[in-house]
Amino acid sequence: MDSLSTKLNEISPLSEPSESELLNAWKYWAVPKDHFLVRQNSIADYIYFINKGSVRIYYRKHEKEVTEWIAMDQQFSLTSFYMRAPSQLIIQTIEFSEIYGIHYNDLMSLVDKHRDVERLLRNMMTGGFIMSQQRIFSIQFESARKRYEKLLAEQPNIIQRVPLAYIASFLGISSETLSRIRKIK
Repeated sequence: MDSLSTKLNEISPLSEPSESELLNAWKYWAVPKDHFLVRQNSIADYIYFINKGSVRIYYRKHEKEVTEWIAMDQQFSLTSFYMRAPSQLIIQTIEFSEIYGIHYNDLMSLVDKHRDVERLLRNMMTGGFIMSQQRIFSIQFESARKRYEKLLAEQPNIIQRVPLAYIASFLGISSETLSRIRKIK
């Protein structure tokens, strides 16, 4: 729970009473590899914090799985949480994971009660939006090699923990292209 507290306060500092109530609202799960946190056409009732482990956020297109995001240790997943609408995105663990989650109703109750929790949620949503914009920019304007190098710089142990097919999909390239890029290194 310390890592969650630290991460929340990095996003937006919380008063002691707000932090205490907020942390008490989070639930903890230890989940096996290949566990679905959110299935296709479902609404994510929780914001997830991946304390340890990794999850893949993906969708199916023309019989193919397309990886939209890979969240690893100390990262959040906000997929379809805020819009309260069914999503095509699926969240599935890639490896055994320790995950915290806060239910939408609990968080909204705390948002109404504490101004600093409202600011925290706003900062989380803004951060998620900025990361999405950066991802779109990267796919549109950077080479596959550059995207791969940036991924390794941001998450150096991803190659050891995440199947290469998922990484290739996340980078928007084929597995063969990823193999060629890796051989050049």
